[in-house]
Amino acid sequence: MKYSVIIPIYNRPDELRELLESVVPQANHDFELIVVEDGSSLSSREVVLEFEDKLPLTYLYKDNGGPASARNFGAAKAQGEFLLFWDSDTMLPEGYFDALDSYLEAHPDTGLFGGPDKSSDNFSPLQKAIGYSMTSFFTTGGIRGGKRKISKFIPRSFNMGVRKDIFDSVNGFAPMRFGEDMDFSMRVMEVLTDKNQCALIPDAALYHKRRGTIEQFYRQVRNSGRARIDLTLRHKGSLKLVHLLPFLFTLGSFCLLIASVAFLSLWPLAPLALYAVLLFLDASIKEKSPYIGLLSVVVAFVQLYGYGLGFVSNWWLRCVLRRGLVSNIDNDKFYR
Repeated sequence: MKYSVIIPIYNRPDELRELLESVVPQANHDFELIVVEDGSSLSSREVVLEFEDKLPLTYLYKDNGGPASARNFGAAKAQGEFLLFWDSDTMLPEGYFDALDSYLEAHPDTGLFGGPDKSSDNFSPLQKAIGYSMTSFFTTGGIRGGKRKISKFIPRSFNMGVRKDIFDSVNGFAPMRFGEDMDFSMRVMEVLTDKNQCALIPDAALYHKRRGTIEQFYRQVRNSGRARIDLTLRHKGSLKLVHLLPFLFTLGSFCLLIASVAFLSLWPLAPLALYAVLLFLDASIKEKSPYIGLLSVVVAFVQLYGYGLGFVSNWWLRCVLRRGLVSNIDNDKFYR
């Protein structure tokens, strides 16, 4: 078997149904799907049963331990040469497995890989705005990596693949509260003998719905900022100037606001206004909607401030107060 797809799920049966529906048209490929129910109170077992005659499915249940633990649990049961990790809020476009097959056949030494995310036409305007903000070169999308990137590509667990023998050699995902997927990728990249063995496969994209509200999105990006500090402490030298940009943006915005109040003038806020116009025009053109363009401005500022505040708050906790890394599991906070 070539691929074992592992999907951790926590109280999201409807999302899982959408994901499995998108996989059905690609069922002629050599793969298995392993759904790991991570102590949910809303079971997805009935959803899995709906598709058991259409897809090669395995349903596993375990006590709640967070997505890292769930992925490791599923990987232990996997039979494939490659392990694929998807989040439950993703869906497959046509040709996903074809893109993987084509790349891996042409690059047989690939050990770790991932694909980008994109928005589906049926996403809500807010979901499209969040998708823009998370992938745009003008936001932290540049940090995440892609075709136009300002930092090297590091696969994330919403759309990640790794050879099973390599997964086993690094003992899978660490029990981190946030950033466990980046920690995993960074540990794998340390053992790869050639940097080209880690690859971005642009055509292997997934539709990624992400969070449904601004509040949920803020929590997500705040936790990403917090994770950057933990990753820096675990992987010396991994913090780059580019990772400081959201914090510097947050600090700069605060200084501009203070200057505006001090001088009783809006002129100090002009750089923020110009940046908002840039985001609006770029998002409106890409998404073909001025309304989504406006939402993208709001979402982008939420993203940058959330990441920046999470970064500085965890820096204070870890580096100033000297409190250790948090590795304990905190139930559904992993999934928010």
